[in-house]
Amino acid sequence: MTDFDMIVIGSGPSGRRAAVQSAKLGKSVLVVEKGRRVGGVSVHTGTIPSKTLRETVLNLSGWRERGFYGRSYRVKQDIQASDLLARLHKTLDHEVEVLEHQFSRNAVKTAIGEARFVGPHEIEVTSDKDEKRVYRAAHVLIACGTRPFRPDYVPFNGTSVFDSDEIIELPHLPRSLTVIGAGVIGVEYATIFSALDVAVTLIEPRNSFLDFIDKELIEEFVHELRDRNVALRLGAAVNSIELGEGGRAITKLADGRVVSSEMLLFAAGRVGATDRLNLEAVGLATDHRGRIVVEPNTLQTSVPHIYAAGDVIGFPSLASTSMEQGRVAACHAFGLAPPPPPEFFPYGIYSVPEISTVGMTEEEVRKREIPYECGIARFRETSRGHIMGLNNGMMKMIFSTRTRRLLGVHIVGEGATELIHIGQAVLNLKGTIDYFIENTFNYPTLAEAYKIAGLDAWNRMVRN
Repeated sequence: MTDFDMIVIGSGPSGRRAAVQSAKLGKSVLVVEKGRRVGGVSVHTGTIPSKTLRETVLNLSGWRERGFYGRSYRVKQDIQASDLLARLHKTLDHEVEVLEHQFSRNAVKTAIGEARFVGPHEIEVTSDKDEKRVYRAAHVLIACGTRPFRPDYVPFNGTSVFDSDEIIELPHLPRSLTVIGAGVIGVEYATIFSALDVAVTLIEPRNSFLDFIDKELIEEFVHELRDRNVALRLGAAVNSIELGEGGRAITKLADGRVVSSEMLLFAAGRVGATDRLNLEAVGLATDHRGRIVVEPNTLQTSVPHIYAAGDVIGFPSLASTSMEQGRVAACHAFGLAPPPPPEFFPYGIYSVPEISTVGMTEEEVRKREIPYECGIARFRETSRGHIMGLNNGMMKMIFSTRTRRLLGVHIVGEGATELIHIGQAVLNLKGTIDYFIENTFNYPTLAEAYKIAGLDAWNRMVRN
């Protein structure tokens, strides 16, 4: 039995940040990872692979140049699955090397194997050779992440029916694809394949999707999807999924419609990878999706020396927030009070086009009965937008008419996840509309949209 100050179960964003933060506080740390290499779901099947796949698709398809050269333009005419995977594996190798070096220079130990609790402070790790070893720690962080929800009625086969972890290793590019689940993952993959001119049908049992995003932004996004012939089937529950001739996926909907496609991606939710941790040994329970409840400010579970962070604790399930959760948990465990988190943090959805948002939506502002005004900027109104050949994309800013303060920024279009940080800074620093009106932005840039939207809102405001 070996003693550590902190054992971290999982090496995803929250686990790695907690491990490094603990090490920088002079503590001994062990990271247990059940995969063959460190990095967790984020590096191997989630965040990094999906974003790499997106970037590869946009480059090889010539998507960003089609505004000038037409919809038929492509950089590579015959794009194969192998073209996508080559860049993917190169990126993943680099990410793993960076992480391994980070652990090495901070003296973070790693153990490859599956972890399970055998006591309040004891973790048993079983290697792939079935060798068992017990480690003891004063504190434990559960950062095991999630895995795709795989209901029994879906005939997963790894050739024509995939979950969101398997889709990155698809054997060939399909001519048609059905995506079930219009959450963040489903929307990202649906639009990525649509950019490859794959005929995509997106199915969602609810009448709306991405409800945490400003509705006007979603309307703009839906308009673009329909313009690209993405078939949206909202408010349609799935009755059954069958395999037809040649392995085609046949999806029968409750409204009587039948959707047939060469491949199907089931992306309707994820569940916490907690079922094999033996949480009962320490008196911890999970909800119906395998998630662990924590105290939001400290990330402590109901057992004070055991923490949990990242996707395993549920919303918002973002790599960026997971990293901060890991750091906060480590700081609290060793008596260092981190500063309070900022009031607002950005969301980024790496669809095609990107969606990014920070602060309150118009619906939230109305609910709080705050007097407000909105400003809109279209990317095509900027010189940079013309240079890039952008026909779509918009920024929406919301201001209080009483205090003039910025309340929210919502962007759909090229570079949205980068542009949002200007709005994030002004929002958290309690800035007003005057910042956008009085300041100079580089020209020509898409960031000019901030000035355009600010002036649009200012022109609409009633001033005494």
